[in-house]
Amino acid sequence: MKFVLQPWQLILIILASWVNREQQSRIEYLQSEVAVLKEHIGKKWILLTDEQRRRLAVKGKIIGRKALDEVGSLFTPDTILRWLMTCSMHAGPDFKARRPM
Repeated sequence: MKFVLQPWQLILIILASWVNREQQSRIEYLQSEVAVLKEHIGKKWILLTDEQRRRLAVKGKIIGRKALDEVGSLFTPDTILRWLMTCSMHAGPDFKARRPM
């Protein structure tokens, strides 16, 4: 059986390739930006609000531990995923009732 590309399939492949290159360029830029921020901050602690931790934890869960490790972010994958557990424990309508007084 002979496989023949249709013109629309070729256009779709070219478009997908272009989008992939564009995304890769953006990822590389963001990785460089994080590296610059790491150099600028040095060994100082980065203090985040609960909302910032929650946002990073949710996004970190989506991409997974392996991808977090490959990205080389400002925080370790264990820390980000631990925030997810901490945030989920504080979620819910009866959160104030569970807090120690």
